[in-house]
Amino acid sequence: MKKNIGKYDKGIRIIIGVSIMFIGIINQSWWGAIGLIPVLTALAGFCPIYTLLKISSCNSCTVNEKPVKTGTPKP
Repeated sequence: MKKNIGKYDKGIRIIIGVSIMFIGIINQSWWGAIGLIPVLTALAGFCPIYTLLKISSCNSCTVNEKPVKTGTPKP
């Protein structure tokens, strides 16, 4: 799994997820469990739906990034 969720996206997901869970607890409804989905995706840094849609909100996480060569070349 490659990360595809950026910093701001994580924050928004956590706020929304905790809010949904809180409302579910207040109303004594199992629907609050749905709030776990955005929280877990934020903590993992990976969203399967983003993968299907080929979206990434992570600026520092590029999928096709090549490793950087370090040091001096050997003759």
